[in-house]
Amino acid sequence: MLKFFFNAAPNPMKIALLLEELGLPFEAVPVDTRKGEQFAPEFLAVNPNAKVPAITDGDVTVFDSNAILLYLADREQKFMPGMAQAKERGAALSWLLLMASGVGPFSGQSVHFRHAAPEPKDYALNRYDFEAHRHWTVLEKHLAQNTYMLGEHYSIVDMALWGWVRMLPYVLGTGDATWTQYPHIKRVLDLVNARPAAQRAEALKTQYTFKTEMDADAKKFMFPQNERLNKA
Repeated sequence: MLKFFFNAAPNPMKIALLLEELGLPFEAVPVDTRKGEQFAPEFLAVNPNAKVPAITDGDVTVFDSNAILLYLADREQKFMPGMAQAKERGAALSWLLLMASGVGPFSGQSVHFRHAAPEPKDYALNRYDFEAHRHWTVLEKHLAQNTYMLGEHYSIVDMALWGWVRMLPYVLGTGDATWTQYPHIKRVLDLVNARPAAQRAEALKTQYTFKTEMDADAKKFMFPQNERLNKA
């Protein structure tokens, strides 16, 4: 059976949504990153980069959330244009990889410098907040002209979007005003949230208890780069 290594963060939740949309049987394997379980030898054998999500599918291993989305969609031939649909597939790959290279990383750094980094952080927060907003504005303008990221067709690109947009007020620090600024993104969030598969994906994370405290041990596992500062 397919094994899904996950926690409740945005990137694993994209995969939970796709698995539920596809109706694929899977074994959920929780990885508590605040306890350092991502560094266990057993998990490093699955993903040497020590990040969730990851899957094993028989003798196939795939890590990185967007790679997993593409692998599963292609395997099942659902929610992603096929090779014969070159124009549509080109657009899908472009938007999906924008999520991978831009939306996710800059949103993640916006979270880090807004909520976790020590002072002084004005320069770094300004950079990542600006870039996060810039990427989300690109998506907002696109969705102003399209029902979903690929026009009228719900796809893995919308699932990649959903993973992060659920947390957008926290990511940007803009509270309820987020949706005034990004109404079309909110519209897509509402469309996806209404899907039974999204509700099952959200329910999956409630079946497991993940550490919520950001204590000294959690910081050591989540921000190992800080060890270099301690040695300075």
